[in-house]
Amino acid sequence: MSASDRPAHLTEPRWVRGVLLSIALGFLALFLLVPLAAVFAEAFRKGWELYLEAIVEPDAWAAIRLTLLVAAIALPVNLVFGVAAAWAITKFQFRGKQFLITLIDLPFSVSPVVAGLVFVLLFGSQGWFGEWLQAHDIKIVYAVPGIILATLFVTFPFVARELIPLMQAQGSEEEQAALTLGASGWQIFWRVTLPNIKWGLLYGAILCNARAMGEFGAVSVVSGQIRGLTNTMTLHVEILYNEYQYSAAFAVASLLALLALVTLVAKNVVEWRNARLLQGADQPVEYPGPAAAIKPAIA
Repeated sequence: MSASDRPAHLTEPRWVRGVLLSIALGFLALFLLVPLAAVFAEAFRKGWELYLEAIVEPDAWAAIRLTLLVAAIALPVNLVFGVAAAWAITKFQFRGKQFLITLIDLPFSVSPVVAGLVFVLLFGSQGWFGEWLQAHDIKIVYAVPGIILATLFVTFPFVARELIPLMQAQGSEEEQAALTLGASGWQIFWRVTLPNIKWGLLYGAILCNARAMGEFGAVSVVSGQIRGLTNTMTLHVEILYNEYQYSAAFAVASLLALLALVTLVAKNVVEWRNARLLQGADQPVEYPGPAAAIKPAIA
């Protein structure tokens, strides 16, 4: 629709659009671009040698490995949970469905610090299960398992929350058609459901991974901040900054920022591919009917 075709109440002078655009770009530069540039400038202020030394330093390298390990564990667990929860909520009717949705949304409303304190209350030495865990020499709080549990708690809504509205909008007609044609449950999932949700699943996985690598509040409570053992990258940055090792702190922070930028690029690529697919779906095509569409998929 051209500017001349717009209704009168939707038109605006050119200077108004310029002012709004300038305000938006100004806020973007002030609160995003300038801090990001400051992080990289401070990280490289003393040269490449000190930057690389801060990254490969044993405690920093241990924090990087732990962050990647936690993300590598949290991501597949959340993928399985998110797909299972979204499939159950969108494809079946059962008592307590709304309560399950509320539980999935719980980490969005609970402070991560509170979540960490809950795990300390449950698994700490004075917690509900503390005596039993100590008797069996099992360490959860102030150890890697506690960090993984805290990260799982704050990240598990992302995949499910991306898939639930997508699967609700798609409906279950294709699954019902495949079931009528004799497909098993696994065939329906792998050949019908999964291809339809793959972009939403990938988008949720990207958000989940980004949150897992950048989590601070819940992890700081349950980790104990033991150097070389239970420090993630975010906790290592805090320790270095509190010790006035600013260049090293910004070096590790720049690595986190770089991971965030890679995640942002991946997110935009997924959105672009999904938009292209949706545009292609809007084109008129000759539809051969559900039986012809489903039979090759379940053959």
